[in-house]
Amino acid sequence: MRTMFHVKHPGANRKGALTALTAAFLLSGCVSFGAKPPSQLLTLDAAQKVPSGASRVAGGGRTLIVADPDAPKMLDTVRVPVQLGPTSVAYVTKVQWADTPRHLFRRLLAETISATTDRVVLDSGQFSGDGGQRLSGELVAFGLDAASNNAVVTYDAVLTTPNGVALARQRFTASQPVGGKIEAGTIGAPINVAANKVAADVAAWAAAVKD
Repeated sequence: MRTMFHVKHPGANRKGALTALTAAFLLSGCVSFGAKPPSQLLTLDAAQKVPSGASRVAGGGRTLIVADPDAPKMLDTVRVPVQLGPTSVAYVTKVQWADTPRHLFRRLLAETISATTDRVVLDSGQFSGDGGQRLSGELVAFGLDAASNNAVVTYDAVLTTPNGVALARQRFTASQPVGGKIEAGTIGAPINVAANKVAADVAAWAAAVKD
């Protein structure tokens, strides 16, 4: 009986490995390892700022804890919404917020109130046991309205005592024309203007409400 042996050429293993490596490389070109970063990041800039080195002593019940506002899922994102109609929303491409709008707006509120009133503003995460009033609420609108071509910011503010008793509630809203096509390069400034208008109105209101 004759026994037959199949002898593999020494270069076959190297050739097979090279073919597999090439296939893996080509396949990797079709795989996305994360979304493409936006061309722009937006933030808010307070029109009224606390001067460097300014100090203020809390007393007389004038401390105010400013909490992050609540926000619907449509706004609790770094994407910038455009209201196309009563039941239709889209998002502006190639641009995002540097943080979620509710966090950015809280910082804007705190800076504006500190700069324009005698209130000593505290962070709820650091001074939850303080005996001052508390400002909370909901960010109802924070984006663009396609029909009017305006940036729109709406905030439902609630001022409460340290014990949680409501002192006052009011809705504040402001709009600012975009001044061109709604796109990444045109929307940041008008939203910032509208947000500052609302923050200034809330600051004046909070300063006037008494226990």
